Amino acid sequence: MSGKVALLTQLLRPTVESMGYLLWGIELISPGRRPTLRLYIDAELGVTLDDCAEVSHQVSGILDVEDPIKGEYTLEVSSPGVDRLLFHPEHYPLYIGEMIDVRLRLPVEGRRRFKGNLVAAEQEKIVIEVDDQAYELPLRSIDRARAHPRLDINRGQE
Repeated sequence: MSGKVALLTQLLRPTVESMGYLLWGIELISPGRRPTLRLYIDAELGVTLDDCAEVSHQVSGILDVEDPIKGEYTLEVSSPGVDRLLFHPEHYPLYIGEMIDVRLRLPVEGRRRFKGNLVAAEQEKIVIEVDDQAYELPLRSIDRARAHPRLDINRGQE
């Protein structure tokens, strides 16, 4: 987690959680001159557009006072979605046995991209199985990880 994202997380998490939501993760994207601050929130029963608007309103006030991002930026508040990004070490155990995509900062065994079944998640590494081969990937080397959606087409057809 970058220093700026860690600062934003520390600044915004108490407010988001006091509103009854989980701050799933934060992305700070700088594609051009105007960066985008994207907050992903979650709740036990899911997140609605009204929930996102409410959190956006509260967070905007904090950001205006604290001013952690200099200049103009875009604030987006969203649900993590079904193909959610995995931001923190505690996210990985939730997806053991599921398909995930991982992109690394530095290659492991000559590759930076892995798409496979998450078979283990430990304090400092994950184990992903790709084509019947297990790879140990250090969490500190993960640039981006995304869980595949769980789609059960047979649900309710018994």
